[in-house]
Amino acid sequence: MELSGKKIGFVLTGSFCTFSKTIPKMKELVKKGAEILPIMSYNAYETDTKFGLAKDFIDQIETITQKEIIHTIKDAEPIGPKKLTDIMIVAPCSGNTISKLANDIIDTPATMAVKSHLRNNNPVVIAVSTNNALSGNAENIGKLLNRSNYYFVPFTQDNPITKPRSIVFDPEYIIKTIEFALDREQIQPILL
Repeated sequence: MELSGKKIGFVLTGSFCTFSKTIPKMKELVKKGAEILPIMSYNAYETDTKFGLAKDFIDQIETITQKEIIHTIKDAEPIGPKKLTDIMIVAPCSGNTISKLANDIIDTPATMAVKSHLRNNNPVVIAVSTNNALSGNAENIGKLLNRSNYYFVPFTQDNPITKPRSIVFDPEYIIKTIEFALDREQIQPILL
């Protein structure tokens, strides 16, 4: 699938440990000619962590995309009505956001962006990264796997010894998953 000219909503949520692997994929998508609409959850936009300062991530993303980041529910709501995106990826998609999407809780810019985007029956790619994927969030991941328009970046256990319930997406599959999802196909295998 040709990505040149595709409008891609790129949502980051609070799995901060994967930002350094995720943000470079935005740059690759821009190099392929895609137009990136950056969106961040409240936590992703406001929280400084041991993985970096929020302002540094914001500056980096806005430089890559040449757009201001959408970081409020009010600014995320018009995405669907204005047809601003052909596809949306949530990378990283935290367990909190997975739970909200699976249960239709729309109370962050990230979940509003996805909800608004879905009104046009367009694909959403989920790059799951959460410590409770193989426990409390397994049911929610299952719900999304069985819904129309949701596609998953292949994932694996994060560290089966010290974090046996944790899974994380493989960033090397982000672009390929987007290409497949634009053709309405789930890339295989999902489990690595």
